[in-house]
Amino acid sequence: MVRQVAVLSDVHGVLPVLEAVLAEPEVEEADLVVVTGDHAAGPQPVEVLDRLTSLGDRVVLVRGNADRELVALASGLEVDVPDEISRWAAGRLADRHVDLLAGLPHPVTVEVDGFGPVLFCHGSPRDDEEVVLVDTRLERWAEAFAGLADDVRTVVCGHTHMPFVRLVDRRLVINPGSVGMPYGRPGGSWALLRDGQVSLRHTAVDVDTAVESVVAGSAYPGAREFADYFLRSRASDAEALAAFGPRDGRAAAPA
Repeated sequence: MVRQVAVLSDVHGVLPVLEAVLAEPEVEEADLVVVTGDHAAGPQPVEVLDRLTSLGDRVVLVRGNADRELVALASGLEVDVPDEISRWAAGRLADRHVDLLAGLPHPVTVEVDGFGPVLFCHGSPRDDEEVVLVDTRLERWAEAFAGLADDVRTVVCGHTHMPFVRLVDRRLVINPGSVGMPYGRPGGSWALLRDGQVSLRHTAVDVDTAVESVVAGSAYPGAREFADYFLRSRASDAEALAAFGPRDGRAAAPA
């Protein structure tokens, strides 16, 4: 059983913000660093994967939908992805990176002191691409959690890039937000689980410097456009909720 867990998510191949979060004292001191998916689909895929794996046994990488897509693309399969950066990133990966991503588990359960078994996933426990939000109705949460053991009282998810903590029918649900593609405010969002308490954390970065670091460290032709949009968090959380909302089934709910 571990005592202190730092939870990161959705790095999306952005090295300078990842480095800033990993340099946080409470992340350096954590017994375990869990990253809940979508590690490499971005402008610095190799650098991010190598940095994460350099943490050795201290890191647990959970599979995200973008990780699954990178494996498929690198294997020559045709996959419908939202933008070309995933295709580019897949072409940068060495065999060892593809093997790493192909072997990632989803979900992962870890015994954490003060919490008991904590389930870490990307979208939801049943689907790495499922959208569940802070304002998703309880009926949808119940569907997503239907297969969980009764003793799993804490679920940590990612995927939607917006941090929140809420109760769902006596279960604690945590989304740490995104390191590399945050919605709402620039910087790296993450969470800390310690002594039965959860806290959402935010690591501020010099955005201009981070953007230039991505541009200098990536051969992706659209690196500046990517970094300028995502590292500056030009999409607000309100805009992201409006875009994601229809995907959590709320349109089918009675008015």
